Amino acid sequence: MRHPLLVTLGLTAALGLSACEEIRGKNQVDRAMSAVNAVDENNLSDIMLTVADADEAVNYFKRAAADNPDRMDLQRGLAKSLVRAGRATEAVPVWRKVTKSTEATNDDRVDLADALIRTGQWDDADAALDAIPPTFESFKRYRLEAMVADSNKEWKKADSFYETAIGLTTRPASVLNNWGYSKLTRGDYSEAERLFGEAVRNDPALFTAKNNIVLARGAQRNYSLPVIPMDQVERAQLLHTLGLSAVKQGDVETAKGLLREAIDTHPQHFEAAVRSLRALES
Repeated sequence: MRHPLLVTLGLTAALGLSACEEIRGKNQVDRAMSAVNAVDENNLSDIMLTVADADEAVNYFKRAAADNPDRMDLQRGLAKSLVRAGRATEAVPVWRKVTKSTEATNDDRVDLADALIRTGQWDDADAALDAIPPTFESFKRYRLEAMVADSNKEWKKADSFYETAIGLTTRPASVLNNWGYSKLTRGDYSEAERLFGEAVRNDPALFTAKNNIVLARGAQRNYSLPVIPMDQVERAQLLHTLGLSAVKQGDVETAKGLLREAIDTHPQHFEAAVRSLRALES
């Protein structure tokens, strides 16, 4: 008589265990899928901030942030993508929102200062940088500090910040170029030329620094091209810059010769140099 009861109890226990296992398995699958989705979302965000089209990234983060307005990682992604798309004015209020949240980091405050500088709000950028503890050190922070000091004509501070920033990066070409331009605006042409040369040595493809070297040499009435890497088109463009520098110095005949050389050097028709030469000859 006991056998049917035992069988019934056994079946009930087996069914109960089966249901528990099914629930446990479902929970494990849900957790696994949540983890996969989080990884996929993070990967997609990284892609949007690096290799995706800038405007496409803005649209992605706008949609995601609208659906999840309290998620600061999405607000942060939106602000970064707006800056990357050249829309710093739109990025500023987003960065302000991020920096006012409890999740704000010092990197966020630096990025706010960067967006403010891009929109010409130098005083606000200065205030944003001042709000960061002095113990927080990063390449970007000191690069921006140097630029703000430059805008305030605080030359000693600017030099100190530029030097510190260079020590915090393995790719200092852009900072060296900025520092050189600072020296150029101060009238320290020889030091500017040296810094531009350092920039080119660190990044031989940085044409802005090459052009700035020529400006520094022209300001010293040195109209020979520097010994730096350049292709034929770059050579023609640098000769054109030298010619314009000679005009500025009042050395008109030298300028004409440099412009003619620029026209002859360029592998194609060099309209800008042709116009400059015609203007001088007329």
